[in-house]
Amino acid sequence: MNKKSIEESVQKIVDEIMHGTDFELVDIEYVKEGPFKYLRVFIDKTGGITVDDTADVSRLLNKKLDVVDLIKEQYFLEVSSPGIERPFKTDADYQKNIGETVEARLFKPLDGKKAVKGKLIEKKDDSVVIQEGEELITIEIKDVSKINKVIEDF
Repeated sequence: MNKKSIEESVQKIVDEIMHGTDFELVDIEYVKEGPFKYLRVFIDKTGGITVDDTADVSRLLNKKLDVVDLIKEQYFLEVSSPGIERPFKTDADYQKNIGETVEARLFKPLDGKKAVKGKLIEKKDDSVVIQEGEELITIEIKDVSKINKVIEDF
């Protein structure tokens, strides 16, 4: 099985496990780092994820993966929270962060800048609007390499 097929299959299993809970699947990665393979599952919920939450999902997922025998090679399973400043992956990520301070890193400079930091005003189908100071900046999604919420120190 290729990486994409494994990630899609694991997503279905995780969706089954989390059905009816307040958990949200954020992302799945199946990657090789050095000589080792890792299956990483990132989960979240309102109020944040606890160590017990990740342990519970990990235990259930590990049991299910052993039964279906999806991945033939040796790998390490990691279930964790993506963190507060995680990159946005879905429309829901954007919608939850309207009005919050975000940083968008760009593939190429826009008006001489490779990053824009400000308040997320709007998410459209193919662009975002960020207020940086008094200026409203519209950025095409295809030009964004990463966008995430920024936690500012007080």
